Amino acid sequence: MKFSMLKTIVLAILATSLTASLMIYPKESFEASLRGLTMWWEVVFPSLLPFFIVSELLIGFGVVTFIGTLLNPFMRPVFRVPGVGGFVWAMGLASGFPAGAKLTARLRQEKQLTRLEAERLVSFTNASNPLFIFGAVAVGFFHNPALGVILALAHYIGNFCVGFIMRFHGGKEILVKEEEKNQGKGLKHALNSLHRERLKDGRPIGKLLGDAVQSSINTLLMIGGFIILFSVLNKLLSLIGVITVLSSFTSIFLTFLSISSELSIPLISGLFEITLGSQMTSEAENVLLLQQVIIVSFILAFSGFSVQAQVASILADTDIRFKPYFIARIMHGFIASLVVIILWKPFYVNQVGASSDGTIPVFLQEQTWSWLLTGWNGIVQFGSMITVFSLVLYIIIRSKRALAVK
Repeated sequence: MKFSMLKTIVLAILATSLTASLMIYPKESFEASLRGLTMWWEVVFPSLLPFFIVSELLIGFGVVTFIGTLLNPFMRPVFRVPGVGGFVWAMGLASGFPAGAKLTARLRQEKQLTRLEAERLVSFTNASNPLFIFGAVAVGFFHNPALGVILALAHYIGNFCVGFIMRFHGGKEILVKEEEKNQGKGLKHALNSLHRERLKDGRPIGKLLGDAVQSSINTLLMIGGFIILFSVLNKLLSLIGVITVLSSFTSIFLTFLSISSELSIPLISGLFEITLGSQMTSEAENVLLLQQVIIVSFILAFSGFSVQAQVASILADTDIRFKPYFIARIMHGFIASLVVIILWKPFYVNQVGASSDGTIPVFLQEQTWSWLLTGWNGIVQFGSMITVFSLVLYIIIRSKRALAVK
């Protein structure tokens, strides 16, 4: 039997099994679907939409090219990507999954990246944003803002390490474009690059803004579908016992690492969906806090099959391969967990011990990170209204363009 035929049969069986499970557990499936929809509706959509729209505008106005010209002397030697990668990296860190993949794919379509450069760039520019790490995980799940510092440091240091390791992806192939030879030679050249890029785009501001809104909402609708799908899938796998079976194998590995086997089920759940996995890890009983933080750090870095499916869908519109990204996520998971172990005593144990004496370090004081917590609470409170307004605007733009075509 040919491999392609076997693959077809396996996929057909999996799809049929999923459909049967939906019919067997309709109530549980609906509740899981509603949970995924709520997460997308109230948090994901309103938190990502502004970054997506602004990114599209910055690309159209040539600002990304301007930034790339200035950052090329740093990004090229360290990560073997053009300077525009610095913009993607910054936006990815600020906005969270899967902004890095969307921007990388967009720049690849604009021919500002080669395929290998895009594969290197996407491997380290997808990250969890600070609002989620501090607001949802540290405060919401663990009720301990101090853990946000250790989780954020481990996550972003791990990202940097992955980016440096992935610079070797593709061997010695280095293709520096002709226009990059003059990059980094001053502000004047960067301004000239910005002007040329804006003229090259040529779209009026109204058209550019409409395209930015439409493209961003299209991407977010796709992301919402994946969030709902994997929320349901995770619940069904739990109900039919698949997660329990997988956790029995995971517990052996965790025991070998001297980590409680109680964290095996939360870890498996986190491999599918980071929010649920992080929450289950925080609720595990009779487990050392360090072990919980190690597992959560791995889950955040691996980013879950839900996010990876979103990235795969975005990359499918280009020639960027998904495999390097997947390997990078595994590396990121182990590196972030190792960084937690290294930083645990100096950045958490010693600092929390100091606070018991009445001396609270600056970065552990609540007001230091209050703007992050305020931002997270604001998104949760007003996110649904932002989503409704944006979808209405999207419908208006699509309707006007459809009528214009007729």
